[in-house]
Amino acid sequence: MTDTPTFDLSNADQFRSWDGGSGAFWTERAERFDQGMAGYHGELVKAADIQRDSAVLDIGCGSGQLTRDAARIAADGSALGVDLSSAQLDLARALAEKEGLANATFVQADAQVHDFGESCFDVAVSRHGTMFFGDRQSAFANIARAIRPGRRFVQLTWQALDRNEGISTFRTIAAGGRELPPPPAEAPTPFSLSDPDRVRQLLHEAGFVDVELTGLTLPMYYGRDVDDAFDFIASHFASAFAQLDDESRARALDALKADIAEHLTDEGVRYGAAHWLIRATRP
Repeated sequence: MTDTPTFDLSNADQFRSWDGGSGAFWTERAERFDQGMAGYHGELVKAADIQRDSAVLDIGCGSGQLTRDAARIAADGSALGVDLSSAQLDLARALAEKEGLANATFVQADAQVHDFGESCFDVAVSRHGTMFFGDRQSAFANIARAIRPGRRFVQLTWQALDRNEGISTFRTIAAGGRELPPPPAEAPTPFSLSDPDRVRQLLHEAGFVDVELTGLTLPMYYGRDVDDAFDFIASHFASAFAQLDDESRARALDALKADIAEHLTDEGVRYGAAHWLIRATRP
């Protein structure tokens, strides 16, 4: 889209990132990110309980795998994916067209403030798309307004950092082996919705009921072999590695490759991971 979407000022940094470098990286590596989430994706789709005539809203849709799968199930309905990244949305549209999914549409929008209309959707879903809002309560309230009474909101978010072997390991190695403090709980990071009590509070305050969190622990795929995984992970954490001096960076990259080699299995490189599958209902 050529027009800049309306976004909340609290999300300005996120917009610059996702419509810039982060969005470009995720677009380039879209298939790898989908592969990494393969063990969790089916659980999310199943929990959404999408019907043939459902109207589905996908928050933070990225390159649109979840939106497209929802559109396939809702053959007589529709699926709308929204994201801040124009690059990922361009890819999502191209893939939907290639797959013949005319009922899948994509809009560049900030879901915290975008007008979705009142009671327009049967189900809202999100796979890693709700952790980065500047004001999560406002965002969830806006999403609640868009869902029809009695219908559901289903999300997949990370559990705490120390429950996720891959990210915690890569983060430490990229810092030169230093133990870093955990990300601030209120900051827009991948772990901002890792505290179950906080999640329940936010969703209840936004107007949802019957909030339920189910823990899922499945390994995540990072590459077919050591070199493939190393290329992906080193690129993903490139900004952290860049903060080290040349000697420290070389040692850290060697340590990363060695650790990856220890996690090579017959099914590729895999690290332990843990997520929350979150269900909530608009009363």
